[in-house]
Amino acid sequence: MRPLHKITTVSGPIRWFGLPAAAAILVVITACSPVVDVTPAKDAANPACAPMMVALPDAIGDATLRKTNSQATSAWGDPSRVILRCGVNVPGPTTDRCVSVNGIDWVIKEGDPVWTLTTFGREPATEILMDPDKISSATVLADLADAVGKIPATRRCLGQEDTR
Repeated sequence: MRPLHKITTVSGPIRWFGLPAAAAILVVITACSPVVDVTPAKDAANPACAPMMVALPDAIGDATLRKTNSQATSAWGDPSRVILRCGVNVPGPTTDRCVSVNGIDWVIKEGDPVWTLTTFGREPATEILMDPDKISSATVLADLADAVGKIPATRRCLGQEDTR
């Protein structure tokens, strides 16, 4: 079978334009960060996660938002400094440290080096994984407060002074 149209030569201006265009495409492709592999939470398909996910900030501090490979997850920084998962198990009463930042209560478990911060009193719960040596926990929680607040609070942290 004969080809419908055969190009045997390319004119100078078209050939010259093709090289920079190909180089530009290569730069764009190589400049892209790979997708972050994040295991979704058990309840990631919960529709209550959606309003929060669309309200997440484009950056936390100087760490920019990256693509992830699973539902109701996000990551910031390259390499990732903050990982978010919506739909984790809702924490019950605990003696773990609980802090309130901009109206959002968080249960904090300090690991070495990764801290796990989980919303308290919101269903579904949201989990943050972060290394406090790489990014400030105060910055992370403050920058995420507006988005996390899209999931309504039903309870709040209580300290010993609140139970007397």
